[in-house]
Amino acid sequence: MSMSNAALSSFEIGLNALSSMLDKADAYASAKKIDAAILLNTRLFPDMFPFTRQVQIACDAAKNGGARLAGVEPPKHEDTEQTMAELKARIAKTIAFVKTLDKAKIDGSAEREVIFPMGRENKAKMRGVDYFNHFVLPNFYFHISTAYGILRHSGVELGKRDYLAGIPMTMV
Repeated sequence: MSMSNAALSSFEIGLNALSSMLDKADAYASAKKIDAAILLNTRLFPDMFPFTRQVQIACDAAKNGGARLAGVEPPKHEDTEQTMAELKARIAKTIAFVKTLDKAKIDGSAEREVIFPMGRENKAKMRGVDYFNHFVLPNFYFHISTAYGILRHSGVELGKRDYLAGIPMTMV
């Protein structure tokens, strides 16, 4: 399996599933007559980021990770989303960017050193394959899973199929 196949398909499938979860959350808020801002600001625990930030970070993991693997500068997305529609637009913008990345450059990144920020002051470096497998992908899925957990905990009717939505498979 190539680095580009692993990275780009994971990002697209995960982000599309997250977008679908937002649709269900929006429908839930409307049906229950709940202000959607309540869901957007919900946290699993007080010291964790709220739902909105989980979505933003999942997008950033795909955008920044993909860009670094391709050897290009990632675009900056301001963290200003305040509605479900704005979060869906951010996801769509992230997917559109990821689709522009050069597959050959991502494929060539496996042994190349990737330098990336670790907090505001520090930087780290890893081989591309390790950066993707042990840093980008776990972070990407952590924030999608946490967003899923926040919505599920809030009563949105989600199941494993919602989390796995978009994975190309045929039922037999």
